[in-house]
Amino acid sequence: VITGIFGSNLLLSLNLGTVLCYIAAFTILTASLIALSQDGLKRRLAFSTIGQLSYIILGAALLSPKGQVGGLVHIAMHAFGKITLFMCAGAIFVATGKKYISEMVGIGKRMPVTMTAFLIGSLSVIGLPPTGGFISKWFLVLGTLEADQIVMLVVLLGSSLLNAAYFLPVVYRAFFCTPEESMFEVKVQEAPLWCVVPLVITAIGSIGLFFFPQPFFDLASLAVQTIVGG
Repeated sequence: VITGIFGSNLLLSLNLGTVLCYIAAFTILTASLIALSQDGLKRRLAFSTIGQLSYIILGAALLSPKGQVGGLVHIAMHAFGKITLFMCAGAIFVATGKKYISEMVGIGKRMPVTMTAFLIGSLSVIGLPPTGGFISKWFLVLGTLEADQIVMLVVLLGSSLLNAAYFLPVVYRAFFCTPEESMFEVKVQEAPLWCVVPLVITAIGSIGLFFFPQPFFDLASLAVQTIVGG
């Protein structure tokens, strides 16, 4: 909205892009650190969302074509990854009544489909292949280099490590534990199909966006051209 109203050139001349970059960077890191401290799965996802949405602001504030395209594409990539994670949290609650990460040791062996989808969603939010999140974060990285914003590059890489720190241990503890450590009885199984099917679809979508991202890039490029041209 800001770039559309004032234009990239004016924001660049007033150095407002840099100010917005630092505000977004602060939000990204703060939200990621808070997410890391949360035991409630949905609370961790919620704070993660705050940080991820700030990537979009950062992309726009970089005032570089690749950064702005990356920020816009991240809207779609993050949407698929994060909705998958939230639906996984819902499926876990429906099947087990559990909502705290500390209570989910061994759940991957009882709910393998749900937790595999959780892994895919996590990889997308972290920004790792083969998921769409890798594509948008790669363009954000290119945008920081294009704008000569090395501090923002460090923020992107550092926050991605924080993303990994608050998601991958959940997956590890879900799948890799001894029978004695597992908190779930054999009778625990996947949630009903109406819970599982949607999260499988969005997880597959997250992978599909890695291989077929072009439609979103076309839309994002058109939007950036319109803003710059205006």
